[in-house]
Amino acid sequence: MYTVFGSVYTRTFRVLWALEEMGLEYSHYPTPPHSDPVVERNTSGKIPVFMEDEHIITDSVAIMTYLADKHAMLTAPSGTLARAYQDATTFKIVDELDSLLWTAARNSFILPEEKRVPQIKETLIWEFETNLARIEETLEGPYLMGDAFSLPDIVLTHCLNWALTAKFPTGGEAIKDYGKRCRGRDAFKRVKAMGEG
Repeated sequence: MYTVFGSVYTRTFRVLWALEEMGLEYSHYPTPPHSDPVVERNTSGKIPVFMEDEHIITDSVAIMTYLADKHAMLTAPSGTLARAYQDATTFKIVDELDSLLWTAARNSFILPEEKRVPQIKETLIWEFETNLARIEETLEGPYLMGDAFSLPDIVLTHCLNWALTAKFPTGGEAIKDYGKRCRGRDAFKRVKAMGEG
């Protein structure tokens, strides 16, 4: 049995979305970061925390990759060029979009006030917009890797949603249409409803 700890309004959304896309059974505890159940399993207090029996994985992309490989869904096969391209796309999104959003959040409300540098947000927004435009130029099919929905689509769509709430740029028409297409998936809607319930 799979167990997921973490609020829907965090990177936990990605893991829940992947589980829903794959049709896998799991238990979900919508715990906030640094709560006792989280710290017991991850001393950093960060979420998501994923458990399979007594085994714990604590990074959203690592969790999704493990599940995709194990169940042969949402991914190209390991050891193929298609997988190398997929991984490169995922890592690019994490490096060039996710990390900028996370840095902005840390300097807005996460770090102690005396450690924040609010002025950095202007630079982060500029870099995010530049990087997102480059990613938008690579869109050739309905999804990032072509016709098949896969892990990088989950990560990118989550970043697009995060950008909207953080008041970051959300890209041109092509990327906005892409985001709508991904948000229109039934699995996405089921996870979104978890946060609304």
